Amino acid sequence: MDSCIFCKIVAGTIPAKKAYEDDDMIAFHDINPAAPVHFLIVPKEHIPTLADCGDKHQALLGKMMLLAPKLAQELGAGYENAEDGPDGGFKALFNTGPDGGQEVYHLHLHVMGGSRPWKGQR
Repeated sequence: MDSCIFCKIVAGTIPAKKAYEDDDMIAFHDINPAAPVHFLIVPKEHIPTLADCGDKHQALLGKMMLLAPKLAQELGAGYENAEDGPDGGFKALFNTGPDGGQEVYHLHLHVMGGSRPWKGQR
């Protein structure tokens, strides 16, 4: 898609701070981070929303979800299940459609983590 910013990042015509790339997807740091660690996992195939996915996308979606904790760990927002309780962690989020907060209509998974100002509050 000529007008899609994520397609342009995939094509290399718009630069991005890459964290990962393979034949199926790319991961890069969000330009307006909502957390100390905030990156996006984006399939190279243009799929507008999660609602547009079907059975043929099952492996791709699984690969995206399995990549999230691996990259979160590498980028400093890992999850450790220590004897005295868990430490660290991250959110993985798909925004879908206008009411779901989606701004770029190319499927992408937000992964956000790192220390939070509200940590320890319930």
